[in-house]
Amino acid sequence: MSKLIVSPDSQRSGNHPALSVTPESAGWTYVGFEVYRLSPGETLSQSTDGNEVCLVLLSGRADIATANASWLNIGQRMSVFEQIPPYSVYVPNDNRFKVTAVTELELAVCKAPGHGNHDARLIAPSDVGVEVRGEGTTQRFIHNILPEQEPADSLLVVEVFTPQGHWSSYPPHKHDRDDLPNESLLEETYYFHVKPEQGFAVQRVYTDDRSLDETLAVKDSEAVLVPKGYHPVSAPPGYDVYYLNVMAGPTRIWKFHNDPDHEWLAQPRTTAPTESE
Repeated sequence: MSKLIVSPDSQRSGNHPALSVTPESAGWTYVGFEVYRLSPGETLSQSTDGNEVCLVLLSGRADIATANASWLNIGQRMSVFEQIPPYSVYVPNDNRFKVTAVTELELAVCKAPGHGNHDARLIAPSDVGVEVRGEGTTQRFIHNILPEQEPADSLLVVEVFTPQGHWSSYPPHKHDRDDLPNESLLEETYYFHVKPEQGFAVQRVYTDDRSLDETLAVKDSEAVLVPKGYHPVSAPPGYDVYYLNVMAGPTRIWKFHNDPDHEWLAQPRTTAPTESE
């Protein structure tokens, strides 16, 4: 299996993550990501230490408390494929949180360095920006959970729904150079769900010099690491694909660079360029 794929541990539950990515395990600096599956009444408690955290209720309902705020019985979707925005909670560094599952709960814990500049807050579905990108077979549906326009120190969090037979993160783009205003350096994780769950998504991760060039078949509940390079996703016919993106880097801005070979796809035209162009 590719080192870019992180598979879940089906035996883990409660305070042990079903899936875990740390800066140390990924070999990078900023992004941490965990998934927990809790049964009703089970709890998860953590200190945030030096990280800010975004708790995303992927499915299910929960009570969530931080050091200075709490929210009861939040959450509304029982499956990500209901395609309605999630409830989330932002927790700053040097704080703590406790999550108590009210129903069966799948919880994403997104982490990146924090600087104590923001208060804990609820991110309700009405706070989430809903967007449609692309057209035809590149059309996909976006929920901007924690975009750069909203307060945070490092984290960027977004979820994407790619219908069967469609492509997303497309045209292929990258954000692996600290070269603002042209491009920002952002590490990124993709956490996938596939419907029906026996299916798969296809993701290619590659660099201009092809020192990294992998095409991955990604199963339900797996994550993909994108340390650098372009990273388009395809949903095969018959299978809808969901993924949660977590990004962070030295500057909290999403400034990407399209693959020059495929830049024409982002232009308002319907035919490929000819050799003379």
